[in-house]
Amino acid sequence: MADTKYIFVTGGVASSLGKGVISSSIGKLLQARGYNITIQKFDPYINVDPGTLNPNEHGECYVTIDGRETDLDLGHYERFTDIKTTRWNTFTTGRIYREVIEKERRGDYLGKTVQVVPHITDEIKRSMLLVSKKEDLDFVITEIGGTVGDIEGLPYLEAIRQLKWELGKRAVCVHLTLVPYLSAAGELKTKPTQHSVKQLQSLGIQPDVLVLRAEHDLDAALMRKVASFCNVQPDCVVHSPDVPSIYEVPIRMQEQGLDSAILRLVGMEVGETPGLVPWRTFIERRNNASREVNIGLVGKYDLRDAYKSLYESLSQSGVYHDSKVKCHFIDSEKINDNNVAEMLAGMDGYVICPGFGQRGLDGKIAAVKYCRENNLATLGICLGLHAMVIEFARNVLGYADANSSDIDPKTAYPVVDMMEEKKAIANNGDLMRLGGYNCNLTPGSKVYEAYGTDKIVERHRHRYEFNDAYTAEFEKAGMMCSGVNPESGLVEVVEIPSLDWFIGVEYHPEYSSTVLHPSPLIMDFLKNVVSRKA
Repeated sequence: MADTKYIFVTGGVASSLGKGVISSSIGKLLQARGYNITIQKFDPYINVDPGTLNPNEHGECYVTIDGRETDLDLGHYERFTDIKTTRWNTFTTGRIYREVIEKERRGDYLGKTVQVVPHITDEIKRSMLLVSKKEDLDFVITEIGGTVGDIEGLPYLEAIRQLKWELGKRAVCVHLTLVPYLSAAGELKTKPTQHSVKQLQSLGIQPDVLVLRAEHDLDAALMRKVASFCNVQPDCVVHSPDVPSIYEVPIRMQEQGLDSAILRLVGMEVGETPGLVPWRTFIERRNNASREVNIGLVGKYDLRDAYKSLYESLSQSGVYHDSKVKCHFIDSEKINDNNVAEMLAGMDGYVICPGFGQRGLDGKIAAVKYCRENNLATLGICLGLHAMVIEFARNVLGYADANSSDIDPKTAYPVVDMMEEKKAIANNGDLMRLGGYNCNLTPGSKVYEAYGTDKIVERHRHRYEFNDAYTAEFEKAGMMCSGVNPESGLVEVVEIPSLDWFIGVEYHPEYSSTVLHPSPLIMDFLKNVVSRKA
């Protein structure tokens, strides 16, 4: 759209203040007013995407419907707004530089010396504006990773400076900073915010809106002081306090008029404040949930952000069962056949987590065996499905050597293997099955009952598959292959019908779960867990 408005969200003072949540909240509030929005993320690191990053480095790798491996903040964007992000919603310095270098190699710059300014900044600007050319949008919200002052973030801030001049009133800068409390002095300190804003101003950017993160309440005098010292209108300074749930942030921002301030700045009519009724109902139901459910996450990354979408999807789905879901990390590297009962004790249900590689897989297989033999509610995701298949082959079919060819290329029973057409490809990125794929579900199966339909689309991120050469043997022994990709014939879902709830999926249902539309599969999993506690 020719009159698309652009909101740039930057951060200062400290990282992890919640730029992704603020960006998502702004999107939610504008969306509630009837505007078409999208949100994009620019990460200053040089990796082309997070696909090769260890989750302990940067949290989970979120996957878009079109198969782009992205930063976990895109999960926030989708969970808050129900939009479907794509490769055009995420860029890194590595991707930007690769585009520029490829253009230089083709001769697109006609022999000119290629420099950060204007060539890198022009490519950043082009990327920032690109998504509005692909969709009919009223607002594009652009989050810049890192903090003001990071050397790798300078080209992005220069691009914003230029765009603010080029777009005029169609561009707004929202700057998120920290107001720390010094207990020794007993005071909240605004100086870090002032310094952060001055640093932005020195780069030619005057923030239009300030969002102040603080663990303590900020009084009106302090807010006026910040507005005065930072050249920001008083009604454009808002406080983002700690709240029980990130999903309460849009409500707090609306109460302080953040969306109204943005609309005034871009010259649009403010109108009536939306009721956000479904959102408020969700929060009320969450706060009033009376039941506690304990879910064991059997995995190898002892970091909440490594399984961010999984935590959030379980929490969201729990609300609709009037339950507070408490997730407990269970280190699969420490599980073995001798201690598995002790390690898994006290949980109401189990998720065998996704991942890659050998580390922790033996523990997952031991956990699967214990859950299967004791008829415990169990959901296996991606590598979790592989663990289910390997365990069944070893302990039910009697193939003691059964394994994934990824782990043991010489196994006599490769029940998990790579597609033949992929085996000749050397580049790991090309081996991956990424993004949304169709899946046909078997009528009458538990997974069919969960979704209420025989056709679904879910997102993938893996290289190895269930080896369909073993399908007949598995089904004869009691494990149903209840979901199949119609194009390739690859098995997407396995389950054991004789058990109450024991399902493994090749895909990641947590990626498509949102606040107002939680994953049907995870909803059904928790329905079974809750029914056992009743």
